[in-house]
Amino acid sequence: MYPSELTDPIRGEVKAMGLIEATTPEQVDAELAKPGSTLVFINSVCGCAAGGARPGLTQALASAPAKPGRCVTVFAGVDKEATNRARGHFAEYPPSSPSAALLKDGEVVWMLHRHQIEGRHPQQIAELFAKAFAAHCTG
Repeated sequence: MYPSELTDPIRGEVKAMGLIEATTPEQVDAELAKPGSTLVFINSVCGCAAGGARPGLTQALASAPAKPGRCVTVFAGVDKEATNRARGHFAEYPPSSPSAALLKDGEVVWMLHRHQIEGRHPQQIAELFAKAFAAHCTG
């Protein structure tokens, strides 16, 4: 478990991005049961989340013409049960933090793994998100 002095600012950042924070398995299931497109962002305290994934997602959500109907986040290493439940919805993919899964009506249509985030600039990551949104979401 990480100290709240470390995690609270990160929680504030994802809330400011407009993501719905799911801290329990029940919250994860409730959000993912809703029809339409849902982005699930597996958040992390690591440097590639702070330096790449969160800024890239922020850029994509601010500028992409098409966006998911809802964006949900779970915090790996902090809200472990919620994170495990989220990962259970895309269990065919190996666990990765940070990562993101785009689901449409409960089915995974796109996945972004940590190895696709590491070493990339936020703009490059934003482009990956934007392409996935354009392919699988409506304006």
